[in-house]
Amino acid sequence: MVQVRVNEGVLEGERVDNDYGGSFYSFKGIPYAQPPVGDLRFKAPKPPKAWDGVRSAKEFGPKCYQNDLFMNTGIVGEEDCLYLNVYTPEIKPDKPLPVMFWIHGGGFFCGSGNDDLYGPEFLIRHGVILVTINYRVDVLGFLCLDTEDIPGNAGMKDQVQALRWVNKNIASFGGDPNNITIFGESAGGGSVSYHLISPMSKGLFKRAIAQSGASTSPWAQAVEPRERALALARSLGFYSEDDKELYEFFKNQPKESIVSIPVAPTFSEAFRGGLEINFTVVNEKKFGDNERFFYGDMLDAVSNGVHEGVEIMTGTTTEEGLIIFGDLEVTKKLLESARAFPESFISKQLAFTVPLNQQLKMGREFRKFYFKDQVNIPDDWDKWMNFVSMQMFGYPTMQWVRHCAKDKKHKLYVYKFSCKSKRNMIAVLRGLTEMLGDRQVTSHADDIAYLFNPKLMKLKVDTASEEFKLIERVSTLWTNFAKYGNPTPDDSLGAKWAPYTLEKQEYLDIGNKLKAGTAPDAEETQFWDKLYEKYVL
Repeated sequence: MVQVRVNEGVLEGERVDNDYGGSFYSFKGIPYAQPPVGDLRFKAPKPPKAWDGVRSAKEFGPKCYQNDLFMNTGIVGEEDCLYLNVYTPEIKPDKPLPVMFWIHGGGFFCGSGNDDLYGPEFLIRHGVILVTINYRVDVLGFLCLDTEDIPGNAGMKDQVQALRWVNKNIASFGGDPNNITIFGESAGGGSVSYHLISPMSKGLFKRAIAQSGASTSPWAQAVEPRERALALARSLGFYSEDDKELYEFFKNQPKESIVSIPVAPTFSEAFRGGLEINFTVVNEKKFGDNERFFYGDMLDAVSNGVHEGVEIMTGTTTEEGLIIFGDLEVTKKLLESARAFPESFISKQLAFTVPLNQQLKMGREFRKFYFKDQVNIPDDWDKWMNFVSMQMFGYPTMQWVRHCAKDKKHKLYVYKFSCKSKRNMIAVLRGLTEMLGDRQVTSHADDIAYLFNPKLMKLKVDTASEEFKLIERVSTLWTNFAKYGNPTPDDSLGAKWAPYTLEKQEYLDIGNKLKAGTAPDAEETQFWDKLYEKYVL
């Protein structure tokens, strides 16, 4: 039995033996906010209420209500879901421990901080405290009417509230509130890059790691959020556009009615197909004295508004785009669209800002660059993957990096992740083994299994194996950054990772060996730059 006192009361956790050496203390299902139900649905979270006696912290809290399309578990979770988990190697260390605050991915429509994907066993061995959180997703987390009642970004404000709770309470678990590193992958990585420019997040963390996600990514910025909300209402048979009537309608809808419903505010989008993220982060409007999570021009904010003094690490995997592929038939349909319709190369975000005639021209240039104008089905799946990798992850990340690097006030580390082992499971889970054949890949989200012990996948690893050496190397890079602000403070990993500069564009290839380089994806990035200058900027 182990107990700690936080501001709201006493928590009872447990000591856990670590299969990979030592032990740690686990505190699960800690409420960091009041349940966002009833009149609090769609609202910014309220601080949690105190409890009497001792609260058990031995079970995870419910996941936030969602349709988990990535894990194929269907509808799971509850609206009462704002809980976090704390794992610490020591309750009373000689010196307060660095804190790593994990923000899960899942496209802003699914995911949780539970150990089905994010077991703490690897990171905790390095003398850091790990915090994982739930936050509202999909409609319940990101619906926006551009009104005071539903201004949007509720899920992001959950993350801020969790950070505020950690700042106030982590010392009780042996943590240093002045040394918090936020990190996340995919939507979690996009979240991290938003926190770097959000006025609500300023001063709540010291360092940040954005994995495979940036606020500049097309899926991380809502396009016409009110129109999307109106389209959702229409799909449910409600046609009023009165603000108060809409608020009452959405507030009183059963949660089962409003989550995971296809929403297309335009005719063309309804026929795009593929995985669309309907509800995400919005550029918030001002209402009275409400706190806004994000507002203003994105690229200007990244160029001039990143919180001063915060150290940053960011990068992508080598085959990010595989995450959108399904079986061979799905792949064929993607390629058929690429062959038939040039505008299929245009993201939903650009489709709202670039005129259709320009979309056609831009799409043809993309097709010529990636396919040499000849799309072979299904053999050219890898060319489509390369395009999607840059569209959704690679180019937005490099946009973000280069704008952030302009003011030279931030130490910034850039990587490409290319580790390959049996831990690279995404292609298998997506049913891509037939398509890939013998080719080894590092898909979107394959980096997670080198940092976390995903209980759901049962990837037990021998501590004497080459796989475990990779896990140790990757987790050392991440925890070194959290401890020192430098992933390679000495020569023990066999490579020195130089901070990124616009002049040299330094980065580290994190593969089965570490390799320093310059100008990642240079040819593709230059091509995308020219197209954006020509058609977008």
